[in-house]
Amino acid sequence: MPKSYASRPASILTRRDFIKHSAIAAGAAMLPGYATAAKVRFKSPSEKLNIAVIGADGKGASDTDACASENIVALCDVDDTRLRKRGEKYPGARLYRDYRKMLEEIKEIDAVIVATPDHHHAPASIMAMKLGKHVYCQKPLTHSVYEARMMREVAAKYKVATQMGNQGSAENGLRRAVELRLGGQAQSAPAGVGPVDEPLERSPLAGTVVRPEVPVVGLP
Repeated sequence: MPKSYASRPASILTRRDFIKHSAIAAGAAMLPGYATAAKVRFKSPSEKLNIAVIGADGKGASDTDACASENIVALCDVDDTRLRKRGEKYPGARLYRDYRKMLEEIKEIDAVIVATPDHHHAPASIMAMKLGKHVYCQKPLTHSVYEARMMREVAAKYKVATQMGNQGSAENGLRRAVELRLGGQAQSAPAGVGPVDEPLERSPLAGTVVRPEVPVVGLP
């Protein structure tokens, strides 16, 4: 596989906010005396992040576009046609077909978006984290419990910020709704809306609303 198609100068986490603020926190924790191979450099809020994308099209495309205000320094995809098409939108990004080469060659990467097919989520994320890169990995996170535990251990060891791409459950609206429900405030509903007193589910077969036997529990 070629090292890259071009070497060009570098050209809205809410993903962006997650990585930026987490990078600052991780950098502050890395004082002398911390034994770690990760070299996370401090970045002020006014600086832009250098982001690389593994799996450039599909969900990777929307993830990239969501943080396009940062520096998209590299795109990686095994599909040459899709890769070149995405490269046209981000002319400042270097193009790769092998993420291992990309991670080894571009030292200035701050964070990596992983949006490959599922079987490469763990290998790509773990390699990036071991090099001190923060990781935003799409769902499903892994193929197995073992891979998930391994990713958790690597993230803790190298003190990097991570997030899985569960956009629906990570956004403020749903989190606020859960807070209200668990705090009992959801009983006071707006006019025309009944109180949420029990969980409801819709049967996929009959299309009717049924009440599950398992009660709602608090979030960890």
